[in-house]
Parts: sequence; C-alpha cells; structure tokens
Amino acid sequence: MPRTTTAITPSPADLVLRNARIHTVDPELPAAEALAVRGGRIVWLGPDAEAEEWTGPATRVLDGRGRLVLPGFIDAHNHVRLGSDDACVQLAGADSLDEIHARIRAWRADHPDAPWIEAEAFDYSAIPDGRMPRATDLDPATGDTPAFVLSYDVHTAWLNTAALRRLGVDRDHTTLPFGRAETDPATGEPTGFVKDFAVRGLSRDGHRALRALGVPWASPDRQYGRLAKSLDDAIGFGITTVVEPQNSLDDLALFERARAEGRLRSRIVAALFHPRGTTDADLDDFAEAAERFADERLRVGPLKLYIDDVVEPRTAALLAPYAGCGRHRGDTFYPAEEFAELLTKLDARGFQCFVHATGDRGIRTVLDAVERARAVNGPRDARHQVVHVECLDPRDTPRFADLGVVACMQPRHCAPDIAGPGKDWAENIGADRWHKAWPMRSLHEAGAVLALSSDWNVAEMDPMAGIYTAVTRRPLGGGAPWQPGETLDVATAVHGYTMGSAYANFLEGERGSLTVGKLADFVVLSRDILRVRPEEIPGTVAEVVVVGGEMVVER
Repeated sequence: MPRTTTAITPSPADLVLRNARIHTVDPELPAAEALAVRGGRIVWLGPDAEAEEWTGPATRVLDGRGRLVLPGFIDAHNHVRLGSDDACVQLAGADSLDEIHARIRAWRADHPDAPWIEAEAFDYSAIPDGRMPRATDLDPATGDTPAFVLSYDVHTAWLNTAALRRLGVDRDHTTLPFGRAETDPATGEPTGFVKDFAVRGLSRDGHRALRALGVPWASPDRQYGRLAKSLDDAIGFGITTVVEPQNSLDDLALFERARAEGRLRSRIVAALFHPRGTTDADLDDFAEAAERFADERLRVGPLKLYIDDVVEPRTAALLAPYAGCGRHRGDTFYPAEEFAELLTKLDARGFQCFVHATGDRGIRTVLDAVERARAVNGPRDARHQVVHVECLDPRDTPRFADLGVVACMQPRHCAPDIAGPGKDWAENIGADRWHKAWPMRSLHEAGAVLALSSDWNVAEMDPMAGIYTAVTRRPLGGGAPWQPGETLDVATAVHGYTMGSAYANFLEGERGSLTVGKLADFVVLSRDILRVRPEEIPGTVAEVVVVGGEMVVER
C-alpha cells in the first residue's frame, strides 16, 4: 500500500482524486492511490483509505476508476504559435509530385477566387530524383496565382513563378527578409526554393516583411487562429505546459489575447528568438519582457538561437561530407569562435539559451561554446539546451552531463517512416553514420537530462506518439524498428515528458511530478501505458486533464 505524504493536518480539500493508480514521477513517493488539492496545489497523496479525511461537503470527488494518473505532460518544444493552418492546402502524406498537384488542384476548385495558394507540410522526399523543388514543379497546378508552400519542418519555402514575381525575387534579389533564394548554377536565376525560412521567415522582420508583401499566412488573425487551435489540441492531449520555442516580442500579444479569451488553458513558457543582428538594446527588451511575463500561466525568458539548419535539404552542419555529395558538409550560421563569444556574452547576462543543432558538427560547436562560457564566466546552473540532437558523435555524448547541457529531443522524428532507410535523412547521412541518429538511450545512460517533446507542427503533438516512438523506434502503424539500440523504457520516456522537461525549464519546483506543494497539474489516461504492450500506447487518450486543480478536460 502506498504510504502517505503530507505535513498538513487533514481537512476538506477543493478536489480529491481517489481510486487511481498514480505514477508520481517522484522517487520519494513513486505511487499513490489518491490525492487532494487545495488552492490549486497538491496538499496530500496517499492510500484510498485516507482520502475520506480530505473530503467535505464542498469537495469535488473524482473517481479515477483504477486508471493511470500521470503529471501533466510538459512539451519542451512545441510551436503552438506556428501551428497548422486550416486555410492551407494540406500536403502531409503526399508522397509524389503528382499527389501534390492533385491536392492543390482540388483546393483551387473549392477556392476559385483565392488571391494566394498557400500550402504546408510538403515532404522533401516527394520531389523526384532526390533534388529540391522548383517553381516549375508548382506552376502546372497553380497557374498565375501566386503559391507559397512550406515544408513539413517549416525550414524552407517553395514558391511558384507567380510568387517569385509578386515577392520581388529575381537574380539580383536572392537574400530576402524571409530566407535565401536558391539559384540555378547555370543561369543564376532563382529556382523557387527558399532556404533559411525558419531563421529569417519566422523572425520578427521576416513576418513583418511577409505581411507587407501581402502573404495572408503571415497576418495576425491567421497567426492567432493557428495558436488558438494548437492550444486547444495541447490541452486535449494532456499537455499542461507548453514551451513555445521561437517568438518575437510582437508575438507576445497573441498569447495575451488567448489568455483574455480563455484559450490559454495550458501554461506557456515562451522563448524569444535571437537572430543574427540582435542588439544589446534588444537584449534589454528581452530582459524587460521576462520580468513582465513571469507568472504561472505565461512566462517569457529563454533565448532561441540556431547554429545549423536541417539534414533533409543538406543544410545541417556535419563533421564529414553528406553521403554522395563530394565535399559538402553544410554550414554553421556562425563561425565557431564567433558563436562561442556570443553564447559567453548571453550566459554572462544570465540568459538560458535553446540552440537548434541537428548535425554532429553543429552540436559540437554548441557544446564547445558552452564549455567556453563556463571557463570565462564560471560554472552556473544555466541549463542551456541543445535542441533536436539528431546526429550526435559518440565522443560528444558524455559532454552533455559534464557541461550541464539539456538534450531537448523529439522522439517522433527518429521513426523509420520519417527519417529511416529510404528517407532523405537516412540517405543524406549515410548508413555508416546511422548509429549517431537520435541517441536517446546513450545520452540517458551517460547522465544527460532528456527533455522530450513533439516539435509540433513538424510532427504529431500527441505525447503518446512520442512515447511510443521513444520506446519502439517503429512507425506508428507498426513495422521494423530503426536503430533499436537507442530505445528507452516507458518510465524513462514519461520522465522525459514530465520531470525532464520541467527541469530543463527551471520548473521542477512547481511541476513535473505529483508532489505535495506542487501545482495540481495531472492527467487521467484511458490506458495504463506503463503496463500495456508498447503497440497499445498510440490511441491512449487523456480522459481527464486538471490544471491547477481545475478540471479543464473531462471526457
């Protein structure tokens, strides 16, 4: 029988959960059958037999029906503000150029007067011959209507010929406010493929430029629609805290609006984007915003930086050349020495940094920079994060724990149906380096903190998809695993989605486990994912979601 934990004399609580199997993620009291909540916080956990002492006439009693109860999920990297847009042509799952054309033509038939064709989630592997897309690939389906198409990872954009004209992209204008236009090596003309969209197009200046150029996707109302829908999805999945990893100061008004309209039911940590060119005055504004937004519902503070891009279009930085690409090994956005100086400066000002790094050279550059910051500024509890950690050289694995760097990872990305053999990620890296792919178990065993997350809308938001993939490294529909030596057990994956992500964001004193004194954020699941077969984890739903003692989802 679970033991009781409380130092408070029993008295009627606001909410009592009983008849449950509570997995607390707290090693001091790993399991309980019941808990009590008062003033939005947990005041007691223990056996069912003692729950009556916490129940009064006004107490709401929730019968867990023997279900598994977990701390509310903390999604450490979830682009709820970017989201998915119902006004776009949906290209997820379109595995050929013909299918992309068919979906666009069907959308045009339903929207004959639309001034723009906007689409999202195209997969690089749908383009023939392993090349990147071109305007001429889009033109047959779009005609003279400008088309703006985002990749599934939102790191690149694809324009048709009409959009190139509308946005002023030509051979003399390829460095754009929203990206870098690829050019044909023979003619010098832009091909229609735009790189660095995540770095430039999702920045404050990039969004302002797209709005000024009349791209509907970038309008404030469309942004808010994506945010509101994603927030609804998040709380429905039992995600009680969302870390939104890339925002400008302009974007904070969207979260304030969501809060005012009752859509901010999950708690938010919003990181501010630090693109190249960020000034000391900008940093002062960031620090002021962190002081202004610092409550339990909305907190602002970490900084988001990029050191490299992504593997699929071969823009991540690798230690050795891409497979079949001669000498090309990608670039970093900063020379190593400059980045080390920058991170040291930010660290000295007390900022926590989330650094996007996917390639092994990009990751090493970040770790080297953290090492420099610690040498110059002295060790501190900075909890800088390397975000993604897709291709890690084994020599750098122990450095995460040694330097106190968090590995913020997205298990779903390593599924074989997304990154495995036959997909652009695996083919670009080459089979001799597949052992470097998303080494979650190696990092965990080396003592690194794992903060697991979805990277919505790059992958499914549902934590069950991420936990299943971390445990099996199989496709959601079943099939052969890829790199199964790097799987996690279910309890470790759950820890990554709860206490690991809480620690990664300095929230472990308030969230991440079900512990007396912490916020009463928890979920009641339809299946016991700690006991069922791994293939039964997908499809598990949050039947009840409680945030601060308030039942916000009840199915």
